[in-house]
Amino acid sequence: MDAATPADPVEGASAPRRVLEVRGLTKRYGALLAVDGLSFEAGAGEILGLVGPNGAGKTTTLRSIAGVLACAPGAISVCGRDLAREEEAAKRCLRWIPDDPLPFEALTVEEHLEFTAALYRCRDWRAQAAALLERFELSEKRGALGGELSRGMRQKLAMCCAWLGEPQLVLLDEPLSGLDPRGIRSAKQAIVELAARGAAVILSSHLLELIEALATRLLILDRGRCVFSGTLEEARAAFAEEQRGSLEEIFFAATGRTPPPGGGQDA
Repeated sequence: MDAATPADPVEGASAPRRVLEVRGLTKRYGALLAVDGLSFEAGAGEILGLVGPNGAGKTTTLRSIAGVLACAPGAISVCGRDLAREEEAAKRCLRWIPDDPLPFEALTVEEHLEFTAALYRCRDWRAQAAALLERFELSEKRGALGGELSRGMRQKLAMCCAWLGEPQLVLLDEPLSGLDPRGIRSAKQAIVELAARGAAVILSSHLLELIEALATRLLILDRGRCVFSGTLEEARAAFAEEQRGSLEEIFFAATGRTPPPGGGQDA
């Protein structure tokens, strides 16, 4: 099996341990209803592909789960901890990588890892940190300041920090933006291996081929609501004209949008 290909679920296997529960998540920006009563779950070892057109509520959903935005009404539970009532315990279980991570300008790459280890109370973390820096080709940049890093390097540093310790839920918003082809391959493999170790991963991207390659389940949003939740096979059965239809075809059918002339994504 390719290192960047998730394993097929075992027939008859029990459902994965529930890591994330979202119930009735609603978020308004003034008169704009960005997320409308959204409910879904993510289990240990799953890669949940979060897709939808611009303005569908994907980033707002991820920011709400990460605790960056308050949600009301609605409830979010991470590892059995209610985010509103047990915020510190819930956040200790998760890591969040935005689409354009902004490191501390005055901290070095190595100091970012040290700070993350202290924040999440990681033990015996230095060997893992060194391996992560090597994996994401940042070893030679360990002394570079955050303010000196390119966007791709900022993305790699954010992944190193997110992977440190044993996160149980990892939220990724366009994780491949800014990465070169070598970095993209390494990131894809790292995401699959993270899930294989038991973490729940929520992967949001407009790169539908990435979602199709890695996700074990899909969550398709449109105008702040869930229009589909399930496996790719179930999505094909519901929306595609053929059983081997692409995720792009499913995307346009599920969101009720017409593909642009010549193909392409409404992203």
